Amino acid sequence: MLKMLDTKIEFLKEISSEKAKILKSELNIYTLKDAFEYYPFRYLSKENYQKISQIDSCDMEVQIIGKIISLEEKGSGKKMRLSAILKDDSSLIELIWFNKISWVKKIIKLNEKVIVYGKPNFFKGSYSISHPEIELFNLSNQKLNFSMQGVYSSNEKLRSRYLNSRGIYKIINKLVNSYSMYIDETLSNEILKNLKLISKKDAIINIHSPGSKLLLRHAKRRLKFEEFFFIQLSALIKKKFTHKKSKSYKFKKIGYFFNNFFKKKLEFELTNAQKKVIKQIRKDLNSGKQMNRLLQGDVGSGKTIIAVMSMLIAKDNGFQSCFIAPTEILANQHFNQVDAILSSIGIKVNLLTGSTKFSVRKKLFNDLIDGKIDILIGTHAIFEENVKFKNLGISIIDEQHRFGVSQRSKMWSKNINPPHILVMTATPIPRTLAMTLYGDLDLSIIDELPPGRKPISTLHKFDSNRLAVFEFIKKEISKGRQIYIVYPLIEESKAFDYKDLMDGYESICRHFLKPDYQISILHGKMKSKDKEYEMDRFIKGNTNIMIATTVIEVGVNIPNASVMIIESAERFGLSQLHQLRGRVGRGVDKSYCILMSSNKLSNDAKFRLSTMVRTQNGFEIADADLKLRGPGDLMGTKQSGDLNLKIGDLSSDFNIIKYARYEAKKIIKNDPKISHIANKLILREYKKNYSDKIYWSKIS
Repeated sequence: MLKMLDTKIEFLKEISSEKAKILKSELNIYTLKDAFEYYPFRYLSKENYQKISQIDSCDMEVQIIGKIISLEEKGSGKKMRLSAILKDDSSLIELIWFNKISWVKKIIKLNEKVIVYGKPNFFKGSYSISHPEIELFNLSNQKLNFSMQGVYSSNEKLRSRYLNSRGIYKIINKLVNSYSMYIDETLSNEILKNLKLISKKDAIINIHSPGSKLLLRHAKRRLKFEEFFFIQLSALIKKKFTHKKSKSYKFKKIGYFFNNFFKKKLEFELTNAQKKVIKQIRKDLNSGKQMNRLLQGDVGSGKTIIAVMSMLIAKDNGFQSCFIAPTEILANQHFNQVDAILSSIGIKVNLLTGSTKFSVRKKLFNDLIDGKIDILIGTHAIFEENVKFKNLGISIIDEQHRFGVSQRSKMWSKNINPPHILVMTATPIPRTLAMTLYGDLDLSIIDELPPGRKPISTLHKFDSNRLAVFEFIKKEISKGRQIYIVYPLIEESKAFDYKDLMDGYESICRHFLKPDYQISILHGKMKSKDKEYEMDRFIKGNTNIMIATTVIEVGVNIPNASVMIIESAERFGLSQLHQLRGRVGRGVDKSYCILMSSNKLSNDAKFRLSTMVRTQNGFEIADADLKLRGPGDLMGTKQSGDLNLKIGDLSSDFNIIKYARYEAKKIIKNDPKISHIANKLILREYKKNYSDKIYWSKIS
């Protein structure tokens, strides 16, 4: 009955053409299947009501029973609004509607008892609810006292068409009642039996209208397992296909260049974690199959050295390499570092960024195709079509989530055979997220820092402590240290009271006067040559303070910088704060990270800042960030569209993910072609909905 589920919603009698149009544009609900899979984000129990006096600013939504004691229109023209006062036996609250006023007035009357649901707002000492969902309280409501109703995400445009949460619920409930008999099973009997999962049909029915709390738990578990199972199965099939089909160059030798660097140029001993990763990469490069490996390591764990040694293996085997960085500043820094240590052993390193002049590019392109360049370091400019190599052996992509899928896939056109791929990230990824997003990549983790690195003292200070912080900065500068001061924005925000970079610059200049103090400024709107000039001054120690936006977030390495001041720290995510903190603590001196904030902080902001003060462990921070923001925001997947979980939660569903991966691996092992009759339902679902799914490692 799969064809029925593919029916477009405009052809269903339960949905008008007008509603079908807005459901498609706002919620991406195109078919009956899409409607079934538009799940509630929470549930409303008719037995749970809140007193108005108990409302708190932390409440996401509240449900209240009360009587309408006042109802009047206020304002005129575009400022017209309908205001109602709701009273229960504890207090009063204002309800406000800015549109669909005539429709609301038809629903509610003075002195009627109603059920109100919405998000409270606190303004000028009192609470109100804008555009609440409202219905009359009557006997039919009372009969539902022990039922649960799904709450669905909506927006102003949907609400203006009467598609608030309850409106969406009514439509989906009608569809489930009319068409649930067409829902086919997608998992094998063996999986259902072994894991005690309910049927797909029962899961869909109970996810939208739970018969009980127990049935809701069963429905969630079943649908989450299915979602993660097919993601894992797709990744494993892709990995198997890639290993089978993608032959690449076989690097058999460890020769002069690698050995010379290792014995004479490496000034410190590799950590055990680094040695382990080098062995894993060496094995990949010698396999004859294309390497597709993710190297994950915390800030300062020594990933760049791994990249250099991998490129030297390529050189020993007669191949070229490229190293792609996300910003020009970082590309320049990598070029200067790599060229300084490798040019003396005969390695030709070159740089290509968006700022590279045409005349330089022309010679560079010719040298590249002639094989005169061993290592090309650059930005996204390397992805350009006219950048051709003589024999590209390995591509290393730093902070790969900053590059789009289409950009990364262009590396395929650089060679007849695909180059080996090593992607690196300093953003620690929780194991659940890595397991799901990178199921088709081999994973290497550097989980220890080089010996001798001192911990960074992290402090949270309020704006009222600013003068004391300035005095601390002056003491550090008197010891010969350098300071970062980072702001979240370059221009004043209309929506929030952000610290503006330029205002901050002027304030710092007033407190740190020339000629005693020299100050650099760096932000995204500057021309590349000006950025390079300011960064070069700071690197050479010609300036004491670098005032910057988050352009210095990734990879910048200045050992003499010992203090990181992050202004409006409450505006940053945990991952970003951790990356910024990693810009200091790279030398022998004691380092500090000071988180400046206003006194007025949300609970989430307090949690982020206290987490930063409590730990420097990147994986702990990533787990906390994942719980707060979800996988999409954490890794940018909401922007890339690469992972669109409908019900799974990567921060809390680890056990389900583990079982899903186990079952997927078992099928690939026992039935590689998924051809057994017992797995026919799995094969059908995979072919229909997952076989062309795009993941982060599409480049592989």
